[in-house]
Amino acid sequence: MKKIGFIDYFIDEWHANAYPQMIKDSRFGDQFEVVLAWQEITVPGKQRIEDWCAERGIAQATSIEQVVEECDCLVVLSPDNAERHEDLADLPLRSGKPVYIDKPTAPSLAAAHRLFAKAVEHDTPMMSSSALRFGSELEAVLRDTLAGRSANMVATQGGGQYHIYAIHQLEMLVMVLGTGARSVMQCGTNSSTVMMMRYDDARRGLMTLSPHLPFRLYAQYAEDQGVLIDAMEGFFPRFIEALLTFFCTGVSPIPITQTLEIAALLEAGAAALTSPNTWVAVPELREVSP
Repeated sequence: MKKIGFIDYFIDEWHANAYPQMIKDSRFGDQFEVVLAWQEITVPGKQRIEDWCAERGIAQATSIEQVVEECDCLVVLSPDNAERHEDLADLPLRSGKPVYIDKPTAPSLAAAHRLFAKAVEHDTPMMSSSALRFGSELEAVLRDTLAGRSANMVATQGGGQYHIYAIHQLEMLVMVLGTGARSVMQCGTNSSTVMMMRYDDARRGLMTLSPHLPFRLYAQYAEDQGVLIDAMEGFFPRFIEALLTFFCTGVSPIPITQTLEIAALLEAGAAALTSPNTWVAVPELREVSP
């Protein structure tokens, strides 16, 4: 059994709570086990890590160093506080062991560059993604409907707060539309976020975050032709399969340029929220090097 270690800002959150059982239920369930967990802070109202670990039969680590030393595969969580990823992932990314960093990778392009550069410098396999990337419906559209075609407009929908949930829509949007966004504009309301993306060519992107909206994606690939995905099912089990495959091979299935583009869009979008109805430049991607 390969040993997986969790490193979290605070452990009582949905991803940490759900992943151990998902791993057990996967086709890799007889090959991987979550054995250690560590958290940085205790949050009032959240379950104590002592109780969290006891409830799941997972040992409580006393330090990040212990998790890195004793585990074969490392998961840096903190899905709601991406600003903590650089500190929490510092030792894991120096380890040479496969590291998964939960979504979003980083709140800025510069931080994402630093994470990848550290991984490259220490020959550490690194993967980071929204689980929505692995939806079977999206995979089918990319494989079949859009095979040999380029989308010129993608519109996505979903709910949640921008800094936590925008990643899910942007992950899908970048998969379909590609990289190279030049500027973004926020033009929503008090209760909804509407973000437009424009490129040097004819491509355009549109993301809408509004309470209770289900995840959807529409891709237009010709003047009068497009495809709608309005069912996002089974993506978490497929994500877990991809994660454990990465732990086996040390090869991430996600192009680094796409993950960097998403970080750049998140950064520009956050800045645009402070100046609505104004185009804000997207930071320029550069090649990752140590």
